[in-house]
Amino acid sequence: MSMPQIEDLTIDDVKAGLADGSIALVDVREPHEFEAGHIPGAVLLPLSVFDPALLPSDGRRIVLSCRSGKRSLDAAFFSQAAGIAVDAHYAGGMLDWVAHGEPVETGLAD
Repeated sequence: MSMPQIEDLTIDDVKAGLADGSIALVDVREPHEFEAGHIPGAVLLPLSVFDPALLPSDGRRIVLSCRSGKRSLDAAFFSQAAGIAVDAHYAGGMLDWVAHGEPVETGLAD
């Protein structure tokens, strides 16, 4: 059985989806990374304890994010293997977000 393709979203895709509320951005980095700085609106679900059943299920498209795109891709494949329809990740991750000068939130309040 082959896995569905994972779409590599750009910063513009992520910004548009966050702005119009169509995506749920899930950061799969570890808590200390998230606390040090994350994309506003992202929720934390660390890859080390990743459970696809805990992904948001409110109808928005789930988009996974990490530091550079590797862990988010891994989490997308884990999700698909568990039968959860995740078809996109932010390919550039936090490195791309920060490189573009976008705002970053700190703390674990999300």
